[in-house]
This record gives sequence, structure tokens and C-alpha cells, in this order.
Amino acid sequence: MQDSVNAAASSYPPTWYSATMVPAAVRAPLSYDLDVDVCVIGGGLAGLTAARELARRGRSVALIEARRIAWGASGANDGFVLPGFAESMQDVIDRVGFDHARELWSLAEMGFEYVRTAVAEARIEDLDPTPGWLKPSKVDKGDELIDTLALYEKLGCEAEGWPTERVRAVLKTDHYFHALHLPQAFHIHPLNYALGLAAAAEASGARIFEDTTALAIDTEGVRKRVATGAGRVRAAHIVLACSAHLGALLPRIAGTLVPAWTTVITTAPLGARLADAIAYRGAVSDGDLANYHYRIVPGSLSGAGNGDRLLWSGSASTWPVDAQRIAPSLQAAIAETYPQLGKVQIEHAWSALLGIALHRMPQIGELAPGLWLASAFGGHGINTTAMAGTIIARAIAEADDTWRLFAPFELVWAGGRLGRAAMQVYYWWIDARDRFKAKEARTREQYHRRASQLAGLRAAEAPAHGEAELGAVVPREQLPQEPAAAELPRDPVGTEVRER
Repeated sequence: MQDSVNAAASSYPPTWYSATMVPAAVRAPLSYDLDVDVCVIGGGLAGLTAARELARRGRSVALIEARRIAWGASGANDGFVLPGFAESMQDVIDRVGFDHARELWSLAEMGFEYVRTAVAEARIEDLDPTPGWLKPSKVDKGDELIDTLALYEKLGCEAEGWPTERVRAVLKTDHYFHALHLPQAFHIHPLNYALGLAAAAEASGARIFEDTTALAIDTEGVRKRVATGAGRVRAAHIVLACSAHLGALLPRIAGTLVPAWTTVITTAPLGARLADAIAYRGAVSDGDLANYHYRIVPGSLSGAGNGDRLLWSGSASTWPVDAQRIAPSLQAAIAETYPQLGKVQIEHAWSALLGIALHRMPQIGELAPGLWLASAFGGHGINTTAMAGTIIARAIAEADDTWRLFAPFELVWAGGRLGRAAMQVYYWWIDARDRFKAKEARTREQYHRRASQLAGLRAAEAPAHGEAELGAVVPREQLPQEPAAAELPRDPVGTEVRER
């Protein structure tokens, strides 16, 4: 038994998560023909949730996974659990109207609560759940934060607006100004959560087969068929929960996703100096796309209460990347954001493949009678995987049609290689634009700070008998110059880029 547990750990990519995972035995591959009510293809978080919820509703379920449970992004992501979607809610409202958007938001909140409840119900251990999510702004635009808070209030979400002083008291850098704070959000160890979900699904009656690749599916007739290397599954329903790994199984569906590899690093223990930079234990996102997302993590499962390492992710690429080559740029980003940390030592570096739809919303629904899709969770957080699995389980077991709320976010071809190239250029342009705006905001802040200091100096040194010329105290050539407005980087693809 111990050998199989060790084999399970070694068969995962070398990440901080696999280095701190709970013991997990290897599950045998499918080696015979099997008849069930539902076959779930993909052992990530969405597939595991669907399998668990279907089994709890009395359906016979077989889940097949080509490698190991949560081998991909489900077990290697940032571990953020928060309500909402990758797409901004204002853009969702603009597309479907407020009432429809409010229903979608409620579903996202349902997924958020599902994770919290599942952790307690299944007694999933070694997750180190830590509350809070902070989204600091790199520019000083308080009006945008006020608008965001007003929208969150309409949606019924508990949210806080933090002024710059409060943000910098916990994130000790001049790179950030005000921030949006969600106190109910939290972050967890996603691989251990997935392993706990798998155990809970099996306890409810689902059967899970690892190292079992779906080679072909036949969706004709009442009983669909899934062919694997050594067995065949016959089922009334098939759930496709393999996202960007769908590949050759259904190329037309796979073509509706833009693949994106994001790189994650964890540092060596930073000790007490970490508190000199970061005094906030929740998750942090300082960008809407890839740059940057981070949180403090423990060095081991037994040290859950004494986190002194940083887990930091970013640098999205639409082409496969070598994490070891990307890691130095993330190392430099830490040093730039928190100079007091200096050049940190990196202990783990890995990349995870995500699937992203052009509309930045999940793909949830019935493709054909009995063929279901749960996909495109890149950039959303773990809540949407729980939401999707639950919605599809209800649809199959209870004929619930909640999934139709996602119909406006249809499957759209992502453009193939040309689309991937365009998206990569878009990522680069957004990053360059944000860096430019951030630098401009810091420069402007420094100007006003210097101007205030000089004004104070003038008041202190002015003759008591009357007002003096400023030039008599401080030569005019020493006065700070108002930064000139510079032109933003041009959009390389010629389209308007909206603020998110």
C-alpha cells in the first residue's frame, strides 16, 4: 500500500502542491467493459464534483482520467475560492441584462458555498483554508472602486473598499493604491481538495479509474459509448470535463478554447523578513489577466499556521512554456514589487494548462442529447468548477434546466493558431499598458509628495513680516515638474481594450 501511495505522489508534476499532498493511493485503470448511468471524462475539479453529486443522487457513475486525479490545472492552480467569474460583471450585465446577470452571480456564489460546505461535509484535511481576497489597484482611480462597490452591493456581495493607507499597511509597497476586498473569499490547497472530493465521490458510490484515456466516443443512440485502451464504458450520459485536454477526442469543441499556460513559483522560506513586506494572509490579485496573483503558504502541511513562503503566479502564454525559464521573470516581479525582499530563492516552479473561452465565461450545457460539457474555467477560481459540476448533475438527475442560463455564452471558435497568436499579443499589450499606467501613477504621486514637502518648507522659512517669493526659499529650477502625459502603448491588434 505504501508503495502505491509513493507512486501516486511521484506521478504528479513536481509542484509545491505535490510536495505537500496528502497520501493518496493509485487507482487502477479501467480494464473491462462497464455499464453505468453516467460516464464522466476528466478527473479535475468539475468532473469530480459532477461525479460526486450524481452518485449522491443515486446514479451509477464511472469517471475516467487519462493520468491522475487533478493532475492538470485543477491540482496546480492558485487555490483561490471567490464568487464571480473571470469576465467582469459589468460586461456580463451589458451582454445579458442585470436580472440575468444576477442569476448567474447567484450560481457563482452557489459554487463558492459548495466548496466551503464540501470541505466540512467530506472532512477534507490539510487544506490550510485562509480567508480574504484583496485586489489592489496599481493606479490611483478611486472612482472606479466606488463604481465597483456599488455594483457588488446590487449583486448582494459583501465587499469592502480599502483606501491606499490601509492597503499599504498590509502590502508594504508603493506599487499599490486603493483596493477591493472580499472578506468571505478564501484560498486552499487545490490538490488536496481534489483528492478529498475524489474520496467523497467514491464514498457515495462513484467509480474512478486513473491512467485511462478516452480514445473515442459514440454519442448515437440511447446508450453512448466511450472507448478506452482496455475497456469500454456504455452510459446514458457523457460529461466532458477535460477542458483544454479535450484535444483529438472532439476537435471542434476543443477549438473553442484558447489554451493558456500560466507559471507558478514558490519561494524558499523567507522567515521574518516576509512580514516586512506582506502582513496580509489572504489571496492577492493585482491584475485581471495573468499578472500577478499570490499568497503566503506554509513550508509543509505540519506548518500550516506558520507560512513564510510566497506562492506567486503570472506570465500567461498561449504556447507551452518551460517553467524554469519563466521563473526568473516572476522572481524579478517579486523584487520589483517588494524591494525589501530582494532576490528570493525559488524552490518550486511549474506551469499549468488552462482553457479560456473568448467570452471569459465557463462553458456549461448540453451539446447533444446526453452529451454534456463543463469547461473553460481558466481565470475564474475554484468556485466555477463546483458550480458547473452541480448544475450538470442536477440537469441529468433532476431534469433541471438551470444550465440554460449560460446559453448566451455560446461555443465560439477561438481562431486556431492565429487566434492563439493574437491572444498572446493581447496579453503582452495589456501587460505593457498596465505597467505604463502604474509607473505614471507612481511618478505622479512622487511629484505631489515632493510638491507638498516644498510647500511645507516654504511655509517654515517664509519671513514673519510678510509673504516671500517661493524662489527666495527654493530656487525655481529645483521645483518639481509636473509629469508630462505620455501616449499609451498602441493596441497591436487595432481593437478597443476595455478596462476590467
